[in-house]
Formats: sequence, structure tokens, C-alpha cells
Amino acid sequence: QLEGLCSFLQLSTCPEHLLVRFCGWLLALTPDLSYTSAAVLAEQLFLRRVLSLTQPPSRHLMAALASFCSKYSKPFCQVLVAAVLREPGEGAEQTELVCELVEECLEPDSVRLVLSQVLELPLSEKLLPVVQAVLGRQVRGALLSPPGFLASFSPAGARTGSPSLLVALFQEVLPPELFDLLVLTLCRQAPAFTTSLNYAKLVTAMLTMYQSQVS
Repeated sequence: QLEGLCSFLQLSTCPEHLLVRFCGWLLALTPDLSYTSAAVLAEQLFLRRVLSLTQPPSRHLMAALASFCSKYSKPFCQVLVAAVLREPGEGAEQTELVCELVEECLEPDSVRLVLSQVLELPLSEKLLPVVQAVLGRQVRGALLSPPGFLASFSPAGARTGSPSLLVALFQEVLPPELFDLLVLTLCRQAPAFTTSLNYAKLVTAMLTMYQSQVS
């Protein structure tokens, strides 16, 4: 029924400035949308628009995406981000959009979900920037923790900003099993990226920041 209503209202093709207003109205609804309803709306509102991008998204589209993600990031990731990751071809604009959402909009649980979605697929040049964005988000989130958070760790480590402290903070955000799967994936698929600058940058960052976790 919701899909039919969306089709009747032509939400997938409505002007983007109206999309922003519609998403603002969605956020004000009480009670919150169910997971299924939010997933349907994510598909109807954004999927066609995002997959058809041939240039950076407009500020209206980005505002609508950010608004929707602020409350319904998990169904959004399951529907739209998963579709972008699985879409064949380079998809430069779509990949850049996912990276921006990871860096600026998604909740931590949804960032981990994006990484798990990436690791379910064969690694490619298209997906490497997404992994880089996820790792950058984890470290940035740790370093911007609330005042007093660092005090719960070693005082010496907190003063020096030692690598071991960064690893501890990283592990607070990214489950060890997901971290291990990432390392294993990078190792197993290394032969396919012998000439990839993006892969080399990603591995270098991993070895630099999490050296005590990688043997």
C-alpha cells in the first residue's frame, strides 16, 4: 500500500526542494515509521535519483539524504547503500556520495553496517574509498570523544596519544570480529591490487594506526 501511495504521489520524481520538506515532515511524525515503511520510503524517495547521478548531488538532495539518515539510517543503508555498493561499473558519483554519508551523516551502528556490506562483496577499486571513509570515521569519532573520555584510559597514553590508545579507542567502535574480517579480506585480495594506489594507501593507514593489531 505504501509503495502504491508513493507511486501515486510520484515521490521518486518530485522536485528536490520538495523532497527536503517531505523528509522534514517524516521526521516530525509520531510514532516513528516502522523499519519496513522506512525502507520502502528510502527506495521510493532516493534510489532512482542516486543511481542516476552523473554529477555531484545538489544541496537539496544532500539535505534530504542527511535528514532521512538522521532518523532512519539502518533501513537507508540496507536499501540504498547496499544497491550502490552492488551496482556494476565505476559509479564515481555514487561512491563519493556514500563516502560523504559515512563521514558526515550516518550513526556509528550504520557505519559498521556499511563496512559489513562492503566485506560481503569482492573488493574493488570502487569500494576501497568507502573502506577508507569508514576507518577515517572511526578514528575521528574516537579522537572527538566527549571531555573526560580519555581519562578512562592510561593517563600516559592519553597525554602522548600513543598508537595503543588509538587501537583501544578504535576497538570501542568497531567490533574486533569486523576488524579481523577487514584485515583478512585485505590480505586475501591483495593480488588483485598490486598496482592500486588506493589499496596501498589503505593498507599503509591500517599498518600505521593499528600496528599492534596486525601481525
